Amino acid sequence: MSSFVVPVIDVHNDNFKELWPAMVVALKTSSFIALDTELSGLGNRKSLLAESIEDRYKAICHAARSRSILSLGFACYKKLDNRPADSYLVQVYNLTLLCSEEYIIEPQSVQFLVQHGFDFNKQYAHGIPYFKGNYKAESDYQGVHIRALFTELLRARKPLVLHNGLIDMAFLYQSFYAHLPEQLATFTADLSEMFPAGIYDTKYVTEFELRLTASYLEYAYKKCKLDNFRGLTSGAAGPHVQVEFCQYGGHMSSYVDFRECSDVISSEAHTEICERFSAFGWCPNGTQCPLSHDTDLIVLQDEKNKEDKRKKRKRQRNKKKAGENTVDSSIFEGAPENKIPHMEIDVQEQSVDEPNETDKITSSVTTSDLPTIDTGNGVESMNKDVMKKSPIHSPQKKKQDTGTHRAGFDAFMTGYIFAHSCVTDQKSEEGEARSEQPKQDVQLLPSSLNKVYLSGKSVPLNIVKSTFAKSSKAHVQKMERVWESRH
Repeated sequence: MSSFVVPVIDVHNDNFKELWPAMVVALKTSSFIALDTELSGLGNRKSLLAESIEDRYKAICHAARSRSILSLGFACYKKLDNRPADSYLVQVYNLTLLCSEEYIIEPQSVQFLVQHGFDFNKQYAHGIPYFKGNYKAESDYQGVHIRALFTELLRARKPLVLHNGLIDMAFLYQSFYAHLPEQLATFTADLSEMFPAGIYDTKYVTEFELRLTASYLEYAYKKCKLDNFRGLTSGAAGPHVQVEFCQYGGHMSSYVDFRECSDVISSEAHTEICERFSAFGWCPNGTQCPLSHDTDLIVLQDEKNKEDKRKKRKRQRNKKKAGENTVDSSIFEGAPENKIPHMEIDVQEQSVDEPNETDKITSSVTTSDLPTIDTGNGVESMNKDVMKKSPIHSPQKKKQDTGTHRAGFDAFMTGYIFAHSCVTDQKSEEGEARSEQPKQDVQLLPSSLNKVYLSGKSVPLNIVKSTFAKSSKAHVQKMERVWESRH
């Protein structure tokens, strides 16, 4: 078995209208939608990590009002029925955007994005234009443009999945919807009505539910993919995730950016891993770091450490049973694994000038006969292309994979983490009755519903409308227009 490739459709101003029908169908027919953004900056990092959540929100609002979204990625996961596994048809889009107003772009963000293959020449030449805030025009709700696409996202009423998503949601609101409200409670009230099917944050899921050793996006994805493969190949294979993609022919193939989705590989060579990157997915030395930033090696090292601790505890239990009363201080080394891992110390320790983009910017049909999206522009039938899981294999990878950091591919990884987490939750609930629960195409994560990760906090931000908060006036007006113009 081998690694698979994820087709990411590159959307820009020249092909946006052509691809519009396919994107709208993907949104409407999905089971859940994963989103990710690339941003021109975040502003003062210390303010974004203020002790007061209200102060944090004010800093996020300032960033969203003064900076812009450079690209938007979304991955539409559609659950396929009548399959032995949790199979999804996945359509991934990467939209290059260009804000039509003045905005701040930070050197750190430029450097990070360029290192990971972002093409600023392409953005300024072919970016999809948009205006921010309460941009009042009838075309907000009709026509073919990015704000209208966001309206279609709202109309789809699907679960929304993000990774460390508070900043993403604020930028999306300010960029494509309305001016952000002044109070956090008003913002969360608006969001709860905008996305009634719920918001899920895979950063929260990996920290508090899966309790992974680390929770930055690429690590979480690689770990979930490895665990999913092990579940698939175990003697009594239970629920697991499989993904399928459309096949794009004709001139459509020129729009597709194929991203290799390699498996976690084994390596016999001794490579010293950067501990900073291993823990947080970020290193102040960037590509100049002499140590390895290879996420595959990091995942395998953590797996080995976990197994070593398990064996140590087993030996200690055997000694205890044998009546040995000597106490070895090393007994505590492999003990509590139920702590909250890596509570974003990475961003807490950063100076104001250091980037936090690695984790923040880093960021199906019902029968076997998949339908054809007839857009009149040559989009091919959605032929099945089952991507089976692959074993650990060689050869060696380079230390850092530049050019793979894209909003679209990050959205795919976010969605995959969520799909795997849903399967993991199903396994843990197998012994409990679920007959009283309403039937739905995807068994979601009730314990993570509307809980958004907060760096350095032991509790999440709940996306609810409190009895003491009202929705914003701009939001109420927008939602009325969204549903008035639905038909």
